Amino acid sequence: MSAILVVTELQNNEFKKSSFETVSQARRLADSLGQTVTALVIGSDVKAKAASLGEYGADQVLTAEDTKLENFNPDYYKTIVIEAVKKVSPEIVLFIATLQGRDLAPRVAAALETGLASDCTGLEVVDGSLEIEHPLYAGKVFAKLSLESPVKILSLRPGVFEAKMNGKQAVVNSLELPALESRIKIKEINKTGGDKLDVTEADIIVTGGRGVRSAENFKIIEELATVLNAAVGATRAVVDSEWRPHDEQVGQTGKVVSPSLYIMCGASGSIQHWAGMSGSKCIVAVNKDPEAPIIKRADYSIVGDLFEVVPALTQEIKKIKG
Repeated sequence: MSAILVVTELQNNEFKKSSFETVSQARRLADSLGQTVTALVIGSDVKAKAASLGEYGADQVLTAEDTKLENFNPDYYKTIVIEAVKKVSPEIVLFIATLQGRDLAPRVAAALETGLASDCTGLEVVDGSLEIEHPLYAGKVFAKLSLESPVKILSLRPGVFEAKMNGKQAVVNSLELPALESRIKIKEINKTGGDKLDVTEADIIVTGGRGVRSAENFKIIEELATVLNAAVGATRAVVDSEWRPHDEQVGQTGKVVSPSLYIMCGASGSIQHWAGMSGSKCIVAVNKDPEAPIIKRADYSIVGDLFEVVPALTQEIKKIKG
């Protein structure tokens, strides 16, 4: 029986929500294709939590543990994924279209000389074959793709697919580690953000644009995000001005997100930013310019001064929450 291999990701040694989404999607495909699902977990001290992936559809979990693997190294991780491919012989390998997945998936595809479809937003089995949906031109059109290679590598956009629990029990096995060699020399690692919610994992995002005017003024964006248990996002102009860190940037040159709710404050909605957040289920725009592109594209628009609207919105939500 053929297999689907899922390369999961961790953050602060906990599974990302997108890992559960990708395993669940693998389960759905496997049931349609008559295949099994194997999840691969790479890191340091990860075996204890690996079995939880069975609840989302994994039949088997392979763990690759070593102190060298605590932080992402593309050479180490590529070698381990290729070793897992040799062991499992999958027809489909699923990555997550995060910064890590976008780095790793092409390396693995090149090493295996196989086909790759990135940032997939839909997967369907049609007449026994896999049909892939991939957005083009900032989400203006969607291409339907198929891969003819024996091994098909795909990366799935976070937040698009449902993480569905099905109560399966997964068998956990250790993957025998190959020799880990890398030409990359890491001199220093500076971790920032702590327990801050990542925009790619958040169900709600509150983003500020150039209209926020300064780093200090982002306090009102942070306050709204706090009452909503949301992540703070930023446009490229904001990051370039050094008002917010790059890991909050949403857009073509930042992160691609698909939250349930995206609140955009003081940003015009350029095509580059739209490319990173057009997959949001509901978009709310706050902008004083009634002709701003985002006002026309949003599901709900508030034409007004964000310095009046956002604090008022924060206070009303506080009242509702008691």
